[in-house]
Amino acid sequence: MFTGIIEAMGVIQSITPEGTNRHFEIESPVSHELRVDQSLAHDGVCLTVTRVAHGRHWVTAVDETLKKSTLGSWTVGSRVNLERSMAASGRFDGHIVQGHVDQVGRCTGREDHQGSWVFRFEFDPTLGNLTVEKGSICVNGVSLTCFHSSPGKFEVAIIPYTFEHTNFCQLAPGHAVNLEFDIIGKYVKTLLNR
Repeated sequence: MFTGIIEAMGVIQSITPEGTNRHFEIESPVSHELRVDQSLAHDGVCLTVTRVAHGRHWVTAVDETLKKSTLGSWTVGSRVNLERSMAASGRFDGHIVQGHVDQVGRCTGREDHQGSWVFRFEFDPTLGNLTVEKGSICVNGVSLTCFHSSPGKFEVAIIPYTFEHTNFCQLAPGHAVNLEFDIIGKYVKTLLNR
């Protein structure tokens, strides 16, 4: 389980295809602290660490993950948000995040508010996902609060710290993002639909 509080950004150093899988080599400030078999969220996608060496770690994404997230569009040099799984003794600073991307959305707007930024996003509402006003959303692994929520659309406000310490600093209109919708909302919707 994750909380959507990004610890560090990593940079893709190499991508090696193997069948329908892709192996990613990532350099980051936390790579040296990782261990093989550890779960680590990469732009909100939970992946298993397969190797650690020289300040870098390796993970593998299978075809299903590549198709249902933005990982298939990563290139060497891409910057990715990283979060280790939550320790049982840790603080719950964000919201419950599983590291399971529900769908890919698209940034449709970015406004500089001289001290903060407002980002607008759209997603396909026919897939059954929804946001609620002042509810939680996970965008590229970052726990955020929605506003101006409507079917297939929402906005988030980004403070300078988040802007500078995540890949929101390079996010622009037209860019695809990984979206994980609030787990409580998903369960409530499923129960009501029954």
